[in-house]
Amino acid sequence: MSKIITFKKQVGSFKKKITVPGDKSLSIRWVLFSSLANGESKAKNLLISEDVLAAINAIKKLGIKFKKKKNEFVIYGKGLDGYKYKKNLKIDAKNSGTLGRLILGLLINTPYAIKIIGDKSLSKRDFKRVSDPLSKFGAKFKLKNNKNLPLTILGTSNLKPINYNEKKGSAQCKSSVIFGGIRTNGTTYIKAKKSRNHTELFCKYLGLPLNVTNKKNYDEIRINKAKKIKKINYSIPGDISSSAFFIVLTTLVSNSELIIKDVNINTSRIGVIKILKKMGVKIKFLNQKIYKGEKKADVKIISPKSIKPINCPTKLNSEAIDEFLVIFLVAAKAKGISYFQKLEELNQKESPRLKWGVKILNYMGVKTISTNDSIKIFGNPNLKLNKKIVIKNYLKDHRVFMTSVIAALSFGGKWEIHDKDSINTSFPNFLKIINKFKKND
Repeated sequence: MSKIITFKKQVGSFKKKITVPGDKSLSIRWVLFSSLANGESKAKNLLISEDVLAAINAIKKLGIKFKKKKNEFVIYGKGLDGYKYKKNLKIDAKNSGTLGRLILGLLINTPYAIKIIGDKSLSKRDFKRVSDPLSKFGAKFKLKNNKNLPLTILGTSNLKPINYNEKKGSAQCKSSVIFGGIRTNGTTYIKAKKSRNHTELFCKYLGLPLNVTNKKNYDEIRINKAKKIKKINYSIPGDISSSAFFIVLTTLVSNSELIIKDVNINTSRIGVIKILKKMGVKIKFLNQKIYKGEKKADVKIISPKSIKPINCPTKLNSEAIDEFLVIFLVAAKAKGISYFQKLEELNQKESPRLKWGVKILNYMGVKTISTNDSIKIFGNPNLKLNKKIVIKNYLKDHRVFMTSVIAALSFGGKWEIHDKDSINTSFPNFLKIINKFKKND
């Protein structure tokens, strides 16, 4: 089967309702927390992507059993001390930074060295940002080039609580230290730049000894050793990051309307919504509910008559870090110049995403001025393409692929997009949902 997909025309106006798969961040955290729980934890709408399957395979290697029953998934947790550590254990995190970084916090008590590996893209990402704080607990690390995968971790039974100042706005680093804290006697203190808070909400729902004090620009978090984790039965809401591609498609296709059912709208994740609203996009949350600590709702989008440029507030960066590539497409059609800055974290993702954002826009004929951490986008409300654009060699970054698909359907031209299997890491049925818009009924 060809790994190249082509698009030759824009989609027409539409009015639709869709659902998207379960939230990836919640799916991976459910797997990890459930592996430490006592008893059977069950999940519905678990995202079955390569990243989540990698998490399942990781806990299997640690002696935790998993089964699929019809549309339900079951993890048979053995408690906080239930992992079976063996000699010469190797865990493959595949493409998942969330898995690769978070699981290290759970492994800081391993008596045997465990090797963590990943794919080509993950192996280029910075793991020193996690190994540095975790080593203060007492774990020992060896990393390739003192920074990358593969790495080995050797834990200790004499764990010591730490003070940690998380300055990058990385939920993965923060969460890894939280996991270390629930294994450690004494109180671990974290001062964390604002970032997504799924791990904290899981801890609160589970009644774990974690306390969060919200400050204006950061959170103060205190964690003590957990004694027990109760089983977690969870119906996982849809992923806002996956939804963002269809929100942007609706924004860019005139006279269109879309409802996405049952989406996680955690306030630390909806930067894309806040940014697009500032740009004049009509977005509403319907049927809002609190579900086990997380907010969810149906998201309704109506395409705007015109799009305003934005000088994007940097305080929204961490809330929208996974959505900036598609946000850039909206800026390309704005009436004026949009400016985004302090985006150095974008280049710490599966690919150097800021550079790829610039490339895609330039291929489309959109003028940009960029630095290592900023981009100015000179919007054109009448932008329509009639040339060939080829997207390849992007380290199989799923978001580069999906952004290119949305650009092709929104602006026209002939697009040839390589490595379509890249979506398997986060959104395997993305193209199946896209076909519902191409077959506009």
